Amino acid sequence: MDGPDRRPRAEETRPELTLAGQAWRLTICLVFSLLIWSQAVEAEWTRHRMIFWFEILLGLVAFVLVVVRRRAPVAIAATIACLSAFSGLASGPATLAAVSMATQRRPGPIIGVGLLNFVCAMTYTLYAPFELNGPIWVSVAINLVTNGAMMGWGMYIGSRRELIWTLRHRASRAESEQELRVAQGRSQERERIAREMHDVLAHRITQISMQAGALAFRDDLAADQLRDGLGVIQGKSNEAIHELRGVLGVLRDEVTGELVEGPQPTYADIAALITESRDHGLHVEFSDRVDRSVDAVPDVVGRALYRIIQEGLTNSTKHAPGARVSIALSGSPEHGIDVLIRNPLGFAAGSTPGAGLGLVGLAERAELRGGTLVHGREGSVFVLRGSIPWTA
Repeated sequence: MDGPDRRPRAEETRPELTLAGQAWRLTICLVFSLLIWSQAVEAEWTRHRMIFWFEILLGLVAFVLVVVRRRAPVAIAATIACLSAFSGLASGPATLAAVSMATQRRPGPIIGVGLLNFVCAMTYTLYAPFELNGPIWVSVAINLVTNGAMMGWGMYIGSRRELIWTLRHRASRAESEQELRVAQGRSQERERIAREMHDVLAHRITQISMQAGALAFRDDLAADQLRDGLGVIQGKSNEAIHELRGVLGVLRDEVTGELVEGPQPTYADIAALITESRDHGLHVEFSDRVDRSVDAVPDVVGRALYRIIQEGLTNSTKHAPGARVSIALSGSPEHGIDVLIRNPLGFAAGSTPGAGLGLVGLAERAELRGGTLVHGREGSVFVLRGSIPWTA
């Protein structure tokens, strides 16, 4: 199982053995071995010289094996345990190898090596040339407690290593997920800003294009009339720049650097949008039958409706200049709000270019609010229908 909650292998949790780490472990082993061997070393040197050198030889082999204990933990721990049955100098390496093996927390090897260490410890107690200071059961109890403590300490170390590995793994996974969420948030913010820029600027730039086209078409204008027309273009250009700054202002606050929300249109701004379009020569019939007697239209719903109507007016100006546009709003808190925009296709398209992405973006905006937006031709009329839930 390869997942965040799987149990890690011992190779993944244990720290890397450095030269300094090996040195202090072997030093402790040597001290422990000398304490055990010190009880028999004098008798071996004076009366059993062969056993003396035999113990040294087995001890050296044990110290060499314990250095590579991680390559085959169970086999090496069992081998050194057998060496410790005839060499007090091997008792330290036997302890280290048993503790290292126990960190794997595998019951079978722990019980097997633990019993083997106990048997070998009792063998050395009876084999070594020193006299016991008490009854045999005292040695049995000491060896039992010592071997139990060895295995318990090894299992504790293994459990602690596994806990640390799990915490680090979860922290790493949390950092990766955080980076992914940040990337997704940035992507969504870019998409939102792109939609806002299109909705805001397309309407203004279309008005500028239509006004400039009218001036280019007329060749009988007086200087004052031409100046007035250019002034209108300048005013609309300034409005576009102002609204663009408003959209980009949602990125970061200049002082705190935090995300901020610029002023956004609401349902109450729709009437001003209609009036502005009429002032620029667009023929708009507007009907508002939305029941607002109980609750006001939520801002997010009003903003979505505002953008839909704005895009409808922009498309009408682009593709059916001079045509009459009919806009109807109806609905209630129980049934949501429906918007219907109709305009004749006309005989000529405007000169303002378009990418054709405005309606696609509005459809996505409506879907995000739990609503729908469809458009198409019905005979000689272009129809845009939308529906937004009141509680979007």
